[in-house]
Amino acid sequence: MTEPPQPMEYMAFVGTNCIASGACAEVVRGAKQALDADPQAALLVLECNTSKVVDLDWHGTPEEVIARLAAVAGAPTGEAAAERPTEPRQPGRPKLGVVAREVTLLPRHWDWLNAQPGGASVTLRKLVEEARRATAGEARIREAREACYRFMSILAGNAPGYEEALRALYADDRERFETFTEQWPADVRHHARRLAGAGFTR
Repeated sequence: MTEPPQPMEYMAFVGTNCIASGACAEVVRGAKQALDADPQAALLVLECNTSKVVDLDWHGTPEEVIARLAAVAGAPTGEAAAERPTEPRQPGRPKLGVVAREVTLLPRHWDWLNAQPGGASVTLRKLVEEARRATAGEARIREAREACYRFMSILAGNAPGYEEALRALYADDRERFETFTEQWPADVRHHARRLAGAGFTR
């Protein structure tokens, strides 16, 4: 059974200080409060797990900004997500969302696929799912390192030990990574280590 998508979480930074983190509504309100207090504040909002920068128009009420962020994310977030009605489940087989595309194989490959129980399409889907499961761990490590690198380049590019910490991240050296991030601002250090944690195998 497919897991339902998890709500997107965000972090708002002013300089190297994290002023809000969590669900859309909480972060937007914290960020708006900081901007109201100092319109020139160097505000930065990131997706927590990917470190992608969220570029928003901060004009208007927090609710208007939340709606714009929901549009950027492609789905309702925060309170809006809770209000979305769920469609009643219909009897029968669920829709699989199958997409037809061209696949080019050698004749012997088609002969083998067509001889399998269920035919070529069923066999190909099974092979793809098995390959996804086999490489899931590698994909998670790669994505974690990419997210950590993205975060570090944005908020710690000028920090002492940045290049050494980056090399330690990709060398799978947790101890050296923690050593070279020790002097970083607390919020930056904490989140960089959280992201890097999923990228280390030892």
